[in-house]
Amino acid sequence: MTPAYDDQNIFARILRGEIPCDKVAENDHALAFRDINPAAPVHVLVIPKGAYVSFDDFCARASEAELAGFLRLSGQVAEAEGVALKRGAGFRAITNAGEHGVQEVPHFHLHILGGRGMGPMLTRRD
Repeated sequence: MTPAYDDQNIFARILRGEIPCDKVAENDHALAFRDINPAAPVHVLVIPKGAYVSFDDFCARASEAELAGFLRLSGQVAEAEGVALKRGAGFRAITNAGEHGVQEVPHFHLHILGGRGMGPMLTRRD
């Protein structure tokens, strides 16, 4: 069950203009901005402008225009930041969902990380 959307989360507040961000790009359906605690030389967050808790919530409820707008902006950010394969050595796109995914902000967001080798995806833990 998807938890209820909290309209006081930090990303909702950024979208309302209550908290500033270092904007990278924007379209009608999504906003991209630099992470305040970057884990790589390029670390940009892409968020939909709609109230979606997680990736699965976004996939289930977003309109076709929202889905396309979000994905297109994500690709444009990777290109503009010089990490897309067309210009760079690649990047990692990560989204976390829920407790096991270690999601910190309950608003769907995609991390675009690059600018260096990112190492293994996960360390196996039994």
